[in-house]
Amino acid sequence: MLNKKNIFFKKKILIYGLGKSGISTYRYLKKENKIFLYDDKKNDNSKKQIKEKILHYNKLKKINFDYVIVSPGIDIEKCRLSNYLKKNPNKIHTDLDIFYSNYSKNKIITITGTNGKSTTVQILYDILKKQKNDVRLVGNIGNPILSEKNIKKKTIFVIEASSYQLDYSKLFKSNISAILNISPDHLERHKTLSKYIKAKFKLIKSQTKKDFAILNTNNFHINEQLKEKNFLPKIIRVDGKVDLSILKKINNSYFMTKGNKENLSFILEIAKIFKIKKKNLIEILKKFKGLKYRQQIIFKSKYLTIINDSKATSFSSSASVLESMSNVSWIVGGLAKKGDKFLLSKKKCKNFKAYIFGKNRNPFLKELKNVMKCESFTNLKPLIKKVFLDIKINKNKKHQTIFFSPASASFDSFQNFEKRGEYFNNLIKNNNLC
Repeated sequence: MLNKKNIFFKKKILIYGLGKSGISTYRYLKKENKIFLYDDKKNDNSKKQIKEKILHYNKLKKINFDYVIVSPGIDIEKCRLSNYLKKNPNKIHTDLDIFYSNYSKNKIITITGTNGKSTTVQILYDILKKQKNDVRLVGNIGNPILSEKNIKKKTIFVIEASSYQLDYSKLFKSNISAILNISPDHLERHKTLSKYIKAKFKLIKSQTKKDFAILNTNNFHINEQLKEKNFLPKIIRVDGKVDLSILKKINNSYFMTKGNKENLSFILEIAKIFKIKKKNLIEILKKFKGLKYRQQIIFKSKYLTIINDSKATSFSSSASVLESMSNVSWIVGGLAKKGDKFLLSKKKCKNFKAYIFGKNRNPFLKELKNVMKCESFTNLKPLIKKVFLDIKINKNKKHQTIFFSPASASFDSFQNFEKRGEYFNNLIKNNNLC
């Protein structure tokens, strides 16, 4: 229920963007406010109550809104209401702001970064739940934050936050914040790397002296920001390394890649803050097998491993796994990210071959041809057959890995990375290739 003292009470509010977060925001605010809805796309929502609230574009200018709640998918620079939003920046808020205005006294853990967010928040959720906490997993990975019910004083929130959400938020704060890593991403939206970094660090700059900020000091961009020395929260520095004795106790091959060790280093620090019992911590980490389409092993034999990492949308996310591999057939392609670079050396990629797919093959070919062997295909079907043919005729009897890690956005051919990952799994299954 809305706190009557917060700013989102008895107001005229426009909710802009009618995806999951927009609809959950409407349902949360509708009883205590006059709500209007708008989306650039035609909305086919079948519920009559929602349809009646959707405004025609021409009527928007006639209403003096107190606030505009902008969904993360809205790009203020390119959306239909761009001029209005630019003239009224103080009216812009997010569902995170609404949440915080009502639940600021709850414990809030927020994870952001370019790669590894979903894995990290899922493990944290599992660990806290094992410790018998009332914990909610929300944000990009879970339910929209305003759809949670039966929230108590001791409820802990674990939030996966994107740069889009943080960029638009004005009130939101977190008790424990973590920036896992930063590499060029979403530059088609943020325009420059500095603006992308600024959006991420907004999470830290909003914190108080009572809060904790956990930062990866092995990351160049994070280290550059730390030079400012004007942060209020207690800074906990991690370098992405994990003590060998802990890895032996966990005994889980999932945490042997550089990226997953990095995620684990953050998890261990947050576990200390919450005084998680070592027994509970080790038990969860031993069992963790990864999330679907995120470094997901879909086949394994003595001679071959097939990994579906459809979630990888940048070179850095793929490289963090490739760095720990050898003898790899890397399947890559899609919509290349603006400003993205592949940073592994030719020496490291000696036994790699890139199989590039899709209509937009040239950026990948240009970036990879000087560091590894490359071959390109219009789509995945012939590519998959060629990969298996190459492995079959290869005289090298060492263990081979087929790594589906597109290092790109999926929207050229697929609705999202889940659909892309599902398609790859079906290709492997239907062709009886393994």
